Amino acid sequence: MALSSCPISRLDACAFTVPTDGPEADGTFGWAQTDLVVVEIAAGARTGLGYTYASHTIAPLIRETLAPLLLDREALDIGARAADIAAAVRNMGRSGMAATALSAVDCALWDLKARLLDISLADLLGAVRDDVAIYGSGGFTNYDDQRTIEQFGGWAADLGCRAFKMKVGSEPRLDPDRIAAVRRAMPHAELMMDANGALDRKQALVLARAAADLGVTWFEEPVSSDDLDGLRLLRDRAPARMEIAAGEYAYDPVYVRRMAASGAVDVMQLDVTRIEGITGFLKAAAVAESHHLPISAHTAPALHLAVGCAAPGMRHLEWFHDHARIEAMLFDGAPVPKGGRVAPDRSRAGHGLVFRRRDAQRFAVEGGGAA
Repeated sequence: MALSSCPISRLDACAFTVPTDGPEADGTFGWAQTDLVVVEIAAGARTGLGYTYASHTIAPLIRETLAPLLLDREALDIGARAADIAAAVRNMGRSGMAATALSAVDCALWDLKARLLDISLADLLGAVRDDVAIYGSGGFTNYDDQRTIEQFGGWAADLGCRAFKMKVGSEPRLDPDRIAAVRRAMPHAELMMDANGALDRKQALVLARAAADLGVTWFEEPVSSDDLDGLRLLRDRAPARMEIAAGEYAYDPVYVRRMAASGAVDVMQLDVTRIEGITGFLKAAAVAESHHLPISAHTAPALHLAVGCAAPGMRHLEWFHDHARIEAMLFDGAPVPKGGRVAPDRSRAGHGLVFRRRDAQRFAVEGGGAA
């Protein structure tokens, strides 16, 4: 049944800090917790859900700055609503935390529209595939070899993963030995590595050549993602079988266009929790496709599933240890991979996720009532 009008009646934004299941580190820093900001938007007896993994300080921004622009406005007109809230953050700076706030709200709006229409979000977006491949992502630099091998082996046995990404860069001279240990334990796995921009160009070239000899096929952010010349250097000089990937810090499609035009990457990473939500993700995916670049979704696997099925150039989703764990803990309907792939439940309206607020309450750090 066609809907004539569904004004937004309520918007909530709450923040939670969830401890990790142990200390973690990459090439640049360590952490022991993950921040989650959840947005719920109601209209016409339905509620849409969005979230982002960003600082808890964006929850007041959403409630105090963005919500007044959305209340009583038409929920179905997502393009207009996205333009409204983007304009509101212009003077505070649209990138960074403001973009993550826009992202959470935008994802909630898309979910709300699908629920109002009583269809799955994958169907609303126009799916081009039924499921998406995943790769396991963890292997933190503070893990010993045995823990990384057990983590990867668990994903292989339980989820059917065939590809795995480990963090590198804290001590690059030790990384070849770490990679070799995983290779001995998993001789047929596809191995990937992520330096999180920790290396300089020379260090990255040395590690790329050593890792390629061990069968590593993917080098993510070997140098800073802001160093487009450095990424292009790595792409030109790394072994041909090793792809260079970056893009997770794109906060708008313009950044993606700049990175793609520079020839800096073989694979463009996009993050729906940062790039202004599904609206921005789809725009950025079109930019990547126009440069003949495949895309890979960065973390937040449950939130990327529907848009991953809709984006023509999607290669895979990152089954990131922290986020997959949080989504299974706190959201009913969180997807469960099988055979190294994951599919949306298209019998459920929207993205099919339901936030378990009672379970999350012990992690609450920044609450919010109805705006």
